[in-house]
Amino acid sequence: MLTPAALIDLAAARHNLNCAKAAAPASKVIAVIKANAYGHGMLRIARALEAADAFGLARMEEAVRLRQAGVEKQLVALEGFFGRDELEAASHYQIEPVISNREQLSLLEKRRLPQQIACWLKVDTGMHRLGFAPAEAAAAHARLASCASVRPPIRLMTHLASADDLQDSATANQLQLFLPLISQLGGEISIANSAALLGWPQTHYDWVRPGIMLYGASPLLGGSGERHELKPVMTLSSRLIAVNQCRRGDRIGYGGSWCCPEEMPVGVVAIGYADGYPRHAPAGTPLLVNGSRVPLVGRVSMDMVTVDLRGQPQARVGDPVVLWGRGLPAEEIAEAAGTISYELFCGVTQRVKFSEEELG
Repeated sequence: MLTPAALIDLAAARHNLNCAKAAAPASKVIAVIKANAYGHGMLRIARALEAADAFGLARMEEAVRLRQAGVEKQLVALEGFFGRDELEAASHYQIEPVISNREQLSLLEKRRLPQQIACWLKVDTGMHRLGFAPAEAAAAHARLASCASVRPPIRLMTHLASADDLQDSATANQLQLFLPLISQLGGEISIANSAALLGWPQTHYDWVRPGIMLYGASPLLGGSGERHELKPVMTLSSRLIAVNQCRRGDRIGYGGSWCCPEEMPVGVVAIGYADGYPRHAPAGTPLLVNGSRVPLVGRVSMDMVTVDLRGQPQARVGDPVVLWGRGLPAEEIAEAAGTISYELFCGVTQRVKFSEEELG
């Protein structure tokens, strides 16, 4: 079969969760499986990460899907709820919303829910997306604590904007804003995302929230998952569907942007941007053909990419090609294409055939 395939290694996902636990042994773990587990499949990853203490989702809809699929673990909706229906779903399915604005707080105060819900209060210490300003946090906390529909205790959360850069002072500045609130309000605390979990141990506190590291990619600038003993969970692969003997001067692909410097074999791989391979990956981006590196040549098209096979002259139609994963870090492909591994994973489309194994 020549259909592009994404193999999901569930044992690698469990290994990466264990790495997160080892990095913050005194903390509980909210495994972040939002956005369909970063493109890996939310339900399969939830089953694989049963050892996590809770799951983090972006939206209430994602959390409801997990509940309806039979997942009983503690669920945290990181964007909270929007409207009465979602608030009532939080009560019915016992999902913990993160409260980050006055509208959510007001709706909670007005509604008497059939079942109380546990809540998190988010403080904006510098990301400037969601959360109460530090000066407003104590009043918001008091209002939340007085809501009849809220089950105590209230947990406190913030999100770090630049933890991926260990040289950036922004993280220390955010902590300086947050620390007084920890002393003032108490309760369980969550600060650390994947980058902070690996690079800022002073942020670990009661709960950590690993995301990208669970899927084997480094959250740190210039880092690699392998450097942190992480294992890739997704291996995206396809096959050669043609091997062409091209002449010197032949121009390859749309626009003829790459010209053969000599007589040479050029392979055609059955994958393109309609499958989620980055369209802006430049010539020279590595792929693995039969386990050996070869460079991309020409433009990425909708269904195909072309590769220089001078380093693999024995390659034939049907031979396997790895786009990223085992043996070829997603971070390297992302850097070449001017993006991040998160986007690569989330961008894999429904045309790709997913399967799962226990490879370890």
